Amino acid sequence: MLPKVSRTFAVCIKLLPHDLEHSVLIAYLLCRIADTLEDSSSLLPLEKSNLLNVFSQCLDSDEPDTEPLRAVFDQPTSDDELLAREAHVVLAEFNRLPRSQQEAVRPWVKEMCTGMAQFAGRTGASKNDVAITTVEDLELYCYYVAGTVGHLLTELFRRHKPLPSAAQYERMDSLATSFGLGLQLTNIIKDVSDDRRRGQSFLPRQVLRDAGIGPEDIENDDHLDESRQVMHWLIDKAKTHLCDALRYSLALPRRHYGIRMFCLTSLYFAVGTLRLADRDPHLLDPNHKVKISRAQVYSTILITKLIAPVNWLVRLYFRLLAGAPWWRRCK
Repeated sequence: MLPKVSRTFAVCIKLLPHDLEHSVLIAYLLCRIADTLEDSSSLLPLEKSNLLNVFSQCLDSDEPDTEPLRAVFDQPTSDDELLAREAHVVLAEFNRLPRSQQEAVRPWVKEMCTGMAQFAGRTGASKNDVAITTVEDLELYCYYVAGTVGHLLTELFRRHKPLPSAAQYERMDSLATSFGLGLQLTNIIKDVSDDRRRGQSFLPRQVLRDAGIGPEDIENDDHLDESRQVMHWLIDKAKTHLCDALRYSLALPRRHYGIRMFCLTSLYFAVGTLRLADRDPHLLDPNHKVKISRAQVYSTILITKLIAPVNWLVRLYFRLLAGAPWWRRCK
């Protein structure tokens, strides 16, 4: 299922050490199931909230009852819905993981479900629109969706190969939320038009109001300047978080080569995507997709394999992808 629901992550995950690869795979699929429940356009807010709570409870059971998920996605219309329907398969694999890995994953996926359920219960203008009014709402939403994943992975990394010092772990843990937020904000930026087509907006109403527009105006040709102002604000915020993602990656010991490659490829993909978005005059064109090329994906992976153990090369490649003005903020 992994390459069907995320082709890029399926490539990145192969960079991890083999025994860690499987646990990260299972953890990712669990998160993807939660995301499918939260993101479904066919479910009412209360249904989303209830199903997220059901799924959260399944993580505590050796014999989870996933029938409510099976019933609601009985005729899946996408690979994501098929994955959610077959949640019992993923949960069975989760229960086969070593206990220490289960303990690293469980609390963060449960917190993700709890947070998503809260946001599902406070929808905006339509049943699918997440109610994000303030900048604080956006940050909290991104924490539940992606910041939790940063902490989940940090715990798995720590238990796989103990870090040399407690201070090193504390530094990574302090940056884990920001790493997740940087990746999530990048996704929001590149998918803004797709989200609008599904009746969703993750742009804070407060920021839109300050620019003099509403969510419905973000693709309106009469408000291009105001819309670009909002998008540049969001891009600037994502850049700050991705600087923290670089610091996180550099905090990993060099001998954790596979883990470093996994983190750095995700970071570099986000940096390349954000740089494209920053310069793309068609960013808000509903018929245009901001996406790095497949050739850039594979060249980034190859370069990362070569430079991952060398800190100054890791920084240099970030600078080449990000550009000098952005790089100066990360120093």
